[in-house]
Amino acid sequence: MSILSPRSAAVGILLTTLAASLAVAAPTVARRPSRGHRGPPATFTAAQAVQGRAAYAATCGSCHGQNLSGSEFAGPLNGNRFSQDWSGKSAAALFTYIRTRMPPSKPGSLTPETVAQLVAYIVQVNGIPAGRASLPTDPVRLAALTIPYGPVAPAPPFMPLSPLAPPMPLVTLANPLNHMTPVTDAMLRHPAPGDWLLWRRTYDDHGFSPLREITQHNVSDLRVAWTWSIPAGPNETTPLEHDGVLFVGSYGDIVQALDAKTGNLLWQYSRRLPSDARLSVKRNLAIYEDTLLVPTSDDHVVALDARTGTVLWDTAVADYTKSWQVTGGPLVAQGVVMQGVTGQSPGGAWIEGLDFKTGRELWRFHTIARPGEPGGNSWNGLPLDKRSGASVWTAGSYDPQLHLAYFGVGQTYDTGPLLHPIGEPGVTNDGLYTDSTLAIDPATGKLAWHFQHVHNDQWDLDWAFEQQLIELPVRGATRKLVVTSGKMGIYEGMDAATGRYIFSQDLGIQNVVASIDPRTGEKKINPEVVVGDGKPHTICPHPGGGRNWIAGSYDDATRTVYVPMVESCMDLIPAPRGERGNLSSGVNWYIRARPDSDGKFGRVEALDLATRKPVWIDRQRAPETTCTLATAGGLVFAGALDRYLKAYDGATGRTLWQIRLDDVPGACPISYSVDGRQYIAVVVSRGGSEAGTFAVLVPEIQNPPEHGATLWVFALPQR
Repeated sequence: MSILSPRSAAVGILLTTLAASLAVAAPTVARRPSRGHRGPPATFTAAQAVQGRAAYAATCGSCHGQNLSGSEFAGPLNGNRFSQDWSGKSAAALFTYIRTRMPPSKPGSLTPETVAQLVAYIVQVNGIPAGRASLPTDPVRLAALTIPYGPVAPAPPFMPLSPLAPPMPLVTLANPLNHMTPVTDAMLRHPAPGDWLLWRRTYDDHGFSPLREITQHNVSDLRVAWTWSIPAGPNETTPLEHDGVLFVGSYGDIVQALDAKTGNLLWQYSRRLPSDARLSVKRNLAIYEDTLLVPTSDDHVVALDARTGTVLWDTAVADYTKSWQVTGGPLVAQGVVMQGVTGQSPGGAWIEGLDFKTGRELWRFHTIARPGEPGGNSWNGLPLDKRSGASVWTAGSYDPQLHLAYFGVGQTYDTGPLLHPIGEPGVTNDGLYTDSTLAIDPATGKLAWHFQHVHNDQWDLDWAFEQQLIELPVRGATRKLVVTSGKMGIYEGMDAATGRYIFSQDLGIQNVVASIDPRTGEKKINPEVVVGDGKPHTICPHPGGGRNWIAGSYDDATRTVYVPMVESCMDLIPAPRGERGNLSSGVNWYIRARPDSDGKFGRVEALDLATRKPVWIDRQRAPETTCTLATAGGLVFAGALDRYLKAYDGATGRTLWQIRLDDVPGACPISYSVDGRQYIAVVVSRGGSEAGTFAVLVPEIQNPPEHGATLWVFALPQR
């Protein structure tokens, strides 16, 4: 809900002398509401809420105040108080309480229909939107429903204005939301040069900006345009920008709309999370039409009105109590919201397709092949409940011509049961669809093709990152390929329509793959890295990744991909007797420098994908922590653990500009323009997974112990 919306602060909830009695009625719900009830969220209609408003005014307002904020006769029924007492509880509990105890002067006098209307109104003013289904009056049906969590209510002002003061003159600021246009399918296919509408700006995952005001010749003049503080934590969300509005998601499930030119706050949505929900990083938002799509720490996708921050629908895609998470954000194509899930619970992860208009589940594609289905015999004979992993860590890409969405899939940590093949005919230990690229029809959720980059990953070196759609010359003809790289830093290209293997290019930071079949892409594993013999093994890279989720960017004009990497290794050491280890094959991993290390761990490489030869390589002490951003101005931006954000010359790799930030940049830089002025923006926090993984390699790099979190925005000086 918008904290700046006129209906925000005082809109509230419940009835009667409830203030004291509610605290007695539901004390455990306030502490662990998520454990109280597991039914689907209660729904109600707008008509019920309208009728409930009239009933509330007639029977409840005299005690609880006409705006539900309480009075000398009864406590407040809105905001945090209502959420603590009733959210997460059965709808029957609230219905029964009102039905049997309200109003105190005449309990039991309200009809079931009136009680349902009162509940609808109370829930609505606490930020839950109306739906199409009425709230029932039947106790059995009510018992199956849960009172949803609404958005966090804003705090009242610390110092209210004096009632004796004259009216304050209103100051109206320019608001770009007033002129924001709906994001169409055409815009997503071909965004305006100044917009950044998707995680990597375009459906093809290039992470490239066509803006050229900032160039190699003037980037040294780049200055801070404005900054904005965000909640502290490992913020990894890439902002989106459209029509002068910047949307940024922050740790703790806060989403804000900002004036992209000035940094002024336009609205804020704060997710009210169950008390036992584990805060998680989210790497991207999505925007379509007038709707902003937001993944949450309690494993929902929430649709917000992009102009107000009001909730339009709210759909659970997983059960967070089973350790699922949604770290990569949504991808919208063909009217379908596609959301990947991560986790290691039995049965494995999935990609879910939701109807854009309603949030209703349309399909679910399981990223671990089921027994009896294609690929189901690749799990060494394991039953489904013994298969796990295959997480989807980042949003997919999409080809509007082929009508296919492409997702990368991770590995399994339960490597022990796959270590040795059982030798049964027709059964393999490949472990589909781990370490694979999947091509999925968004309309149906059906798999068009898959390519497994490596079978039976025993090292946590998954291939789960950006899937770039690139046209490249292949045997004298231009073909559209899906190009991606896993943690090993091996780039591979597959035909986008068929999945046929085209090429591999090893960037030279791994020792797992000894050779690759040039026709099929099949990999021969170096026998020196095979675990299970009770001995330690040195594996390169470390599972933090030579490559990881911090995406590369691609310049189509030069056919160059700019890749952020970290040169590191790990020792896989057998776990002590009786311990399982990081991997269930019985080994623990420990980070280390490469055996040939010169003390430089960070690496940005420019690779010509047409020739598959490096254009330049920049190496430094500090490990890389951000995606790269390439621009038509001939620049490449990237940030590292030493808090420096740098601009490289895209042709030579020479550092042209750098600035030291207040903490570690740990997301994807973007570029946008407003009124003809180009901006560079990056989220800074405590750096996310890269900072946490690689800091031990560079102990002399000391970052703020208290950890700041800021959105930094840069531009050239105005003339």
